[in-house]
Order: sequence, then C-alpha cells, then structure tokens
Amino acid sequence: MRLTTKGRYAVTAMLDLAIHSEIKPVTLTEIATRQTISLSYLEQLFSRLRRADMVVGVRGPGGGYKLGRAAIEINVSDIILAVDEQVDLTNCEQKGTCQEGEVCLTHDLWMGLSDVVRNYLDGITLADILENEVVKTVVARQSGSQVVKFKGSTIGMAIK
Repeated sequence: MRLTTKGRYAVTAMLDLAIHSEIKPVTLTEIATRQTISLSYLEQLFSRLRRADMVVGVRGPGGGYKLGRAAIEINVSDIILAVDEQVDLTNCEQKGTCQEGEVCLTHDLWMGLSDVVRNYLDGITLADILENEVVKTVVARQSGSQVVKFKGSTIGMAIK
C-alpha cells in the first residue's frame, strides 16, 4: 500500500483543523505542536490541501486555516488524494505490468483489496471520525483541561 506519512499526516492535520477551527482559524504551528508534525512538512501538505480547496487561509492577526467545506463533506480519501497519495496495494500501480510487463497471479486480488480500502475511505468523513470515542479521548488529552466543542457537541472532557 502506498499510503505514507504524507497521507497519514494530512488526515491527522485535517482532523485537528476540524476540531479547533470552529472558533477561530488555526495556525500550522498549533497543529504541528499538538500533533508532533514538522511545521515545514505541514506547510507542504497545506499548500496541496489549499490547491484542492480542502482548506482556506485567513490572513492577518488571528489568521490561520479553516476547513474549505464542512467536515461532513470531506472524506478521508479526498484528503489522501489531495496530497498526491494513492490507495493502491498492487506493485504495478494498477497497470497490470506486475510481472515482466504482464499481469501477475495475484494482480486481481490486490486490485480488489485496493477497491475495498478506497471504498472504505470514501465512506468516512472528518465528522464521522469526530464521533469516535477514542478520538474524543485523544482530543481531551491534547486539550489538557480544555473542553472542545464541535458543531455544538462536546468532544473533549476536562482531564484531572
């Protein structure tokens, strides 16, 4: 599978943005700090995400980034594709040239699995992920004692 840290970090950063940009734009420095991702790496990712209209930049004091559309409208596969990642489990980039220019014995198996993974990621939005109890626990931990709201719902609890 060709999902590298680029795709993983892009999804993580977009999720962080969905959580924290409800009140005000979020800086890349804030995301980098919370998610322990290199700032320069985030800048590269957000350049691609901006070109794909996944995020919008807000200039000036208090500026940063906000989602380009509602979290319910952004699925994980869109984020991965926006940063030029592929969900492909074949060794031939789905070209059928796996074995000396021809299809290998397991080509259809890996193509089918790639389709299942792609369909799975197509069906999950940022809003769906925010409903996950484990994600809520992580948000609470990363926010310290701060309660975070997303679309009117509490997604982080105070930690003692």
